[in-house]
Amino acid sequence: MSFSSRFLRGAKPLLNTKLFPTRTCSGASSLRNLSPTFSSITAKNQTTFTRSFSPTLKTRQSTAPTLGNLADSITAQQAGKATRSWPEISDKKVGYWLMGSATLVFGIVVLGGLTRLTESGLSITEWKPVTGSIPPLSHDDWMSEFNKYRDSPEYRILNPNMTLEEFKFIYFMEWSHRLWGRAIGLSFVLPAIYFTARRKVTPKVALRLLGISGMIGFQGFIGWWMVKSGLRDDLFAEPGAHPRVSQYRLTAHLGAAFTVYAAMLWSGLDILRENKLLAKPELALESMKSLSAPQLRVFRGMVGLLVAMVFTTAMTGGLVAGLDAGLIYNEFPKMGTGYMPPKAEMFNKFYSHTDDDSDLIWRNMLENPTTVQFQHRVMAMSTFTAILLTFLYSRFNPKVAAVMPKGVKSGMTGVMHLAMLQVALGISTLIYMVPTHLAATHQAGALALLTGSIVLGHKVWLPKAAARIAAQRIQAASQRAIKSA
Repeated sequence: MSFSSRFLRGAKPLLNTKLFPTRTCSGASSLRNLSPTFSSITAKNQTTFTRSFSPTLKTRQSTAPTLGNLADSITAQQAGKATRSWPEISDKKVGYWLMGSATLVFGIVVLGGLTRLTESGLSITEWKPVTGSIPPLSHDDWMSEFNKYRDSPEYRILNPNMTLEEFKFIYFMEWSHRLWGRAIGLSFVLPAIYFTARRKVTPKVALRLLGISGMIGFQGFIGWWMVKSGLRDDLFAEPGAHPRVSQYRLTAHLGAAFTVYAAMLWSGLDILRENKLLAKPELALESMKSLSAPQLRVFRGMVGLLVAMVFTTAMTGGLVAGLDAGLIYNEFPKMGTGYMPPKAEMFNKFYSHTDDDSDLIWRNMLENPTTVQFQHRVMAMSTFTAILLTFLYSRFNPKVAAVMPKGVKSGMTGVMHLAMLQVALGISTLIYMVPTHLAATHQAGALALLTGSIVLGHKVWLPKAAARIAAQRIQAASQRAIKSA
């Protein structure tokens, strides 16, 4: 006798006799006929046992999926897979990629400085974003490029005796700079699209990547816009004119590069710190607690001010480079007989373009080499003083020193060392009349100092997003522990 038969015989006293037409259950045939009778039993013939089955049967009948519903379910599942949800934090690989991209930008800033110092920036007189990636390969190609350069004001005024071999050197400097820029664009934009499409980043980081990609493209436009300013014949028609790119456009080009670099660096540091803290959520809460100390509030503001001052000083350095202002007053700390040049020289009416001299002050501040160099000196010494005061505040204020994390202390020490090195490089570059190796190192030092300031700012900044996610994870873990208990 089967198990089903034995079960039904045991349940017989509880069932209505009308369910059983015979006194014996004939095995398989009775069981096959039994299952449909549950759904066909009328309300008046239902017993306690059958009523217990009825809701289940109705539910199963009502929820049984049709072919149409099944197709809709599959479509919905496929749509859910296609539209993956955004992660809480970005993938660690994205952080490392951003740090690598920032390193490439650091390199192109140094190469750009060398290109400017060797006066190679005007050697390529055309902008070809695609075909320009291939350098001249034959003698005829080289002569074609050389003849284009011969038509430029720089060749006619400064380099009328330049040979083809000398031209090849400055051409390769500018070509390498442009090729590096293209490489940065491709190595950033394509992975950014991939990481965003695969939902490897948070929506906030995706917007950052979009913004940085736009800035990289805009930077290429600024670069050509800058070069174009040095190719105009009408700007250098006056006797004694020196062909050079606009100091405004040069500073804009430098500032855009610094901004792209800072955005990459900060975003990379953000992602790596979030992954590190959330690997151990308790660590994130501890970090938030230590950095939330009221004693660090003033210090945090001071670090933010340092970042702004370092950036501004670098931009005044861009004006100095654009005007070749480092080739005058090659002494320090004095400028001539005093610590500042004569007022008549600093605010020379020669630079005013209006009859009432309404633009006298701002034009001298941006176009007069003497005034521009003085401004750069003032900004550099002000920035160094601010860094020194911040360092002393962090070391000798007992309340601040007691709560300051170890990483922040080491970061402040690093910024202090970089500032001293940068001041020494700046003074040496000025005294020795801007030799290429010192000037290029000084420009790299400016970006290094900005890097140290940004890293310090990131160390002292509150990781609010990471702390919020950590608190949610800890709460979820505690709730799971309570349920399992």
